[in-house]
Amino acid sequence: MKGNKTPIHAATTWVRRQPPKIKIFLAAITAMAALVFLRMVVEDHDSLFVVAEAVHAIGISVLIYKLTKERTCAGLSLKSQELTAIFLAVRLYCSFVMEYDMHTVLDSATLVTTLWVIYMIRFKLKSSYMDDKDNFAIYYVLIPCAVLSLLVHPSTQHHIVNRISWAFCVYLEAVSVLPQLQVMQNTKIVEPFTAHYVFALGVARFLSCAHWILQVLDTRGRLLTALGYGLWPSMVLLSEIVQTFILADFCYYYVKSLVGGQLVLRLPSGVV
Repeated sequence: MKGNKTPIHAATTWVRRQPPKIKIFLAAITAMAALVFLRMVVEDHDSLFVVAEAVHAIGISVLIYKLTKERTCAGLSLKSQELTAIFLAVRLYCSFVMEYDMHTVLDSATLVTTLWVIYMIRFKLKSSYMDDKDNFAIYYVLIPCAVLSLLVHPSTQHHIVNRISWAFCVYLEAVSVLPQLQVMQNTKIVEPFTAHYVFALGVARFLSCAHWILQVLDTRGRLLTALGYGLWPSMVLLSEIVQTFILADFCYYYVKSLVGGQLVLRLPSGVV
């Protein structure tokens, strides 16, 4: 039987047996290799943001299919959707008063969809909502994000309220997926559509992070100067990286499950 193992299965088994520090090191090396690959293959690095939005849209489409066709919201976190709606609403406000562009239109569509998902979970499919599993206290992220936005925010010429709001939505976006990961950790078993949705979020976050990092490299740091001075430019990049690594562990188990031909994803303890 050992001789029938594929190289991918053997590699994933070896990685799974490594201590946490080695796994973090391997994840960092993999991320760096992916960035180098994207920089060599993709000519217009600004297009990575568009691709990230497209992948996010695919994830939302999967979520809509789950809610409308299967008529169940089991495994979904209402709190994650509410946090998403909050940071999207704040970001839309900032877009309208600070910089109206194509991103404003995309965020508007995403916010409308997210509000619809919240409505479905709260009212139409309430009987299938796992309230006892969705036990992440959202003030654990709302309060730190609010305090951090007061301390570290853009140094542009915009009104102080708008600058603080901008920082708040950046920080909140980075951690908005935590309640969803907590639900999946509590249930241990993740059904396919929820797994597809969260994996799409992970890919979208990585592409968005790659977009920022490659844009900084392309402009030789001038992009950071355009964002302002002080800690804010570094915090923007750090927020993008945090978003990516929060979902990295789940994406690993998702790919491992997919390679193994399993339709249902089973998470071991301590993934989140």
